[in-house]
Amino acid sequence: MNDRFDWPGLMAAGMRGLGLRPEDFWALTPAELAFLLGQGDGRLPMDRNALDELAARFPDKQET
Repeated sequence: MNDRFDWPGLMAAGMRGLGLRPEDFWALTPAELAFLLGQGDGRLPMDRNALDELAARFPDKQET
């Protein structure tokens, strides 16, 4: 097991704390997860509403 990451703690923060679905959590890079948790830049973690607003402004796919 990789001891560099606290996977149970990170999973709890991402899925319980941020409300991410498991597939969304596992699609994140470690840097993206750290950003969402407010690490490194002194800002508060992004909440689910802010994430949804950001995703609506910058969708991955164009609607047809």
